[in-house]
Amino acid sequence: MDTERLNTELEAAAFRRLVKHLMEDRPDVQNIDLMILAGFCRNCLSQWYQEAAVANGLPMDKDQARTIVYGMPFSEWKAKYQLDASPEQLAAFAASQKNHA
Repeated sequence: MDTERLNTELEAAAFRRLVKHLMEDRPDVQNIDLMILAGFCRNCLSQWYQEAAVANGLPMDKDQARTIVYGMPFSEWKAKYQLDASPEQLAAFAASQKNHA
């Protein structure tokens, strides 16, 4: 296997493991906390996935991409796992956006 293809395989495996981790191991981790700490969340991952699909000629809408990343329709995940953001989370998110701008 050539080096470029191997790198692509490894990157794909790492992405799949990240998605599995967020879906199965840590569905409790809130998107706002991911945004505060890392500057991205599940929605960002799904947007990047959708953009890559479209760039490669595969039509995909936002809901299809979110289902891939969330492991279920977004509305179902949201009802099951998403909590209302606390005032502290909202303040931390606002402060973090100044660092990510």
